[in-house]
Amino acid sequence: MNVERVLPRDAIPSVDDPTFGPEYAGEADDEVVVLERSGEVRAYPVGILDFHEVVNDTVAGQPVAVTWCPLCGAGVVYDREVPAAASVLDATGRGEGDATRPPVLSFGVSGKLADDDLVMYDRETDSEWKQSAGTAIAGPLAGTDLRVLPAGMTTYGEFREAYPGGVVLQPPGGSSEAASDTDEPAPIDYGRRPYESYLAGDGVGLGAHRGTGGRDWDREDLSPKAVVLGVEGGGAALGFPRPRLLAAGGVGRATVGDRAVLVFATPDGVHGFEDPGFRFERVEEGRFRADGTVWDGATGRSEDGRRLERVPARRLFAFAWQDDHGPDAFWSG
Repeated sequence: MNVERVLPRDAIPSVDDPTFGPEYAGEADDEVVVLERSGEVRAYPVGILDFHEVVNDTVAGQPVAVTWCPLCGAGVVYDREVPAAASVLDATGRGEGDATRPPVLSFGVSGKLADDDLVMYDRETDSEWKQSAGTAIAGPLAGTDLRVLPAGMTTYGEFREAYPGGVVLQPPGGSSEAASDTDEPAPIDYGRRPYESYLAGDGVGLGAHRGTGGRDWDREDLSPKAVVLGVEGGGAALGFPRPRLLAAGGVGRATVGDRAVLVFATPDGVHGFEDPGFRFERVEEGRFRADGTVWDGATGRSEDGRRLERVPARRLFAFAWQDDHGPDAFWSG
């Protein structure tokens, strides 16, 4: 693993006191991370995450970290309650919460990259965490894994149609290095898309973003920026590439460790659920027929009112998944 400092700590500021509202100033096809918990539904627009990368939030009483690495296309939501932290924190350093629950960590942007992936740090133990893997790579909690929570990525338009009562993260303002043409933070213009040219290009990594080169990619069966849904369970890990899912009719299934997983490719993303064992067939883009009804692949809802259970998963680019799990950890179709 190659770890390097590219920015000062907190040059990209996390959002630590998020506010939400019903409106979003961006476009309907803008991507959002969607978190649904105990009836609360929140969307975190990538157009805001690009400038902040970490949102420390609490949803339905659950402390969560909504994390985003623009270079890796990695959107992952983690549980901020970390039992392992109890052994390294004294009674006055437990952070948020109370002594009857595990310590709650708050995360910021370290300014470092590990294999071109965001390295977060926590303010309670000063440990450093590789964002795509959720593993502490330095500090007192080195070797500890954060718990992945079920979440999805879709467009704002799809979110608003599926969840008319859902709320959206509001722009917190301030300055960020991602808004600057130098390493110094600049006032944020949320209408700007700082990674637009990077996403449109073929190269991957910081060098490709900065126009100074890019990483090698030595396989032809997958693009390095192919969108992957990564699922882990029982010591196993399997990434479902969206192009392979589309070629297989938009549906993939596998057993990952002890978990039977059903994955749909939709027009706007890739989504994983607990496999109910039904035979699914695509009837149109993003919609699938099974067990006498039609199911929405993005939400897991059926027309007769049933719902599939979303699995904890990571959405990221193929090169980042391969960095974390090796070249063979992909669903073959």
